[in-house]
Amino acid sequence: MDGVPIEISTEDHFSHETLSLVVCVSEIIGQAMIIGSNSSFVHRQSEKRYELERKYRRRTTTTEAPVQDEIMNMLEADEIAEEAEEAEVILENGRNEVGSKQQRLLQDPCMDKHCGAGRVCKNTEEGTAECVCVELCNQEVDPRRKVCTNYNETLGSDCEVYQARCFCDTGDARCRGPDYQHVHIVYYGECRQMPMCKEEDMADFPRRMRDWLFNIMRDLADRQELSSHYLKMQREAETNHTLRWTNAAIWKWCDLDGHPHDRTVSRHELFPIKAPLMALEHCIAPFLDSCDINNDHKITLVEWGKCLQLDEVSLPFCYFS
Repeated sequence: MDGVPIEISTEDHFSHETLSLVVCVSEIIGQAMIIGSNSSFVHRQSEKRYELERKYRRRTTTTEAPVQDEIMNMLEADEIAEEAEEAEVILENGRNEVGSKQQRLLQDPCMDKHCGAGRVCKNTEEGTAECVCVELCNQEVDPRRKVCTNYNETLGSDCEVYQARCFCDTGDARCRGPDYQHVHIVYYGECRQMPMCKEEDMADFPRRMRDWLFNIMRDLADRQELSSHYLKMQREAETNHTLRWTNAAIWKWCDLDGHPHDRTVSRHELFPIKAPLMALEHCIAPFLDSCDINNDHKITLVEWGKCLQLDEVSLPFCYFS
């Protein structure tokens, strides 16, 4: 709906500020009429616009100040009313959201409860959620799912390891002994007598490790599972042979620097690379031990580079997702 144009008599001696204000009011109300989806809001704004126009047509000797004050008062009243309506809508939406979440929590208190490895959430008689030890682990049929612990004992799955530790942490009678409070996985697969890492195998291991890291990085790039930062590094390594091993080594070192991101890789953080390879690469354990040159149980990037027999690499800014 088009409004009637505002006609301003040349006999009216308005100031430049008043003319600007009139134009601004006309534009604001016109936009509100176009954007407003509520018909009552449009009708209300139209009436105010026509009222303003009528007053301007009649105006011949009225001073500027009362007109400006009236305009500003009307605009301020409109703004206050609109803000009140918006606040009411936001408040109502908030009530609905809180009420919905409370209803879900009443139905399942475990909905927002996070439990660690070897534990599951259980609803108590009081209607609260608590973490308890897993009662029964799934039976794994794949022998590769079995694990060898730091006590050289084969367990059926990683679930059984975390379950055994939970039993001891909680004082459960099923705890196998105080030592099992510190049980952890050494590698996947059944425990076996590991062959000795021969000197010639150890000498060649850094080269095979470098190739393996590069191939893993390339495979992740092909599957689009690398971030844009490391994808760029992988593409550089494909075209620049001098970066082939260095970029892969930097990527893996940053990948291993998990929690906390302290720019060192702890023995615990080495687990994702050590456990899957132990049964296949009998030199992986002594190799990783040799990387910790100062024996502080942490591997810096400089130590990592020397261990892989690379030229000295500078400490990068690791991109964590």
